[in-house]
Amino acid sequence: MTSVMRSPAPGGRPGDNEDAPFGGTADNPYLTESGAPDYVAIQQSEEFVRLRRLLTRFIFPMTAVFLVWYMAYVLLAAYDHSLMSRKVFGEINVGIILGLLQFVSTILITLAYARFARNRFDPDVTALREQVGVPEK
Repeated sequence: MTSVMRSPAPGGRPGDNEDAPFGGTADNPYLTESGAPDYVAIQQSEEFVRLRRLLTRFIFPMTAVFLVWYMAYVLLAAYDHSLMSRKVFGEINVGIILGLLQFVSTILITLAYARFARNRFDPDVTALREQVGVPEK
C-alpha cells in the first residue's frame, strides 16, 4: 500500500493529526481540517473498498454474460443463416425472436441491477456517506 503525502492545513504543521488516520481530524478521519471531504482517505477505507468489490462482483459477471449472449446472436446471424431464417410461426423466424430477446435480456439486466443497487448497494453507500459526512446530492 502506498502512503499519501499530505501538506498541512494552513497554519498547521506536519504530524498535527497523528491520532487520526489518513491525516483527517480526530473527530472524523474522512474530513480535512478545513471540513472538506478527504476523498483519498475515503477511497482507502475498508468500507469503500468493500463497496467497490461488491459492485465489481455484480457488474463483471453480468457484463460477461451479456457480451457472450450478444456475440452468440451476432455470430449466429453471420454464419448460421439456416437456423436464423427458420420459421417458427407465420413470418416470425428464429432470428427475429433472438433479436427481440436481446431487448428482453437488456431490460432484465437493468431490472436486476436496480434491485441489486436498491437492496444491497445503496443502503451501504448511504451509511458510508453519513459516516464520512458527505451529503447526498
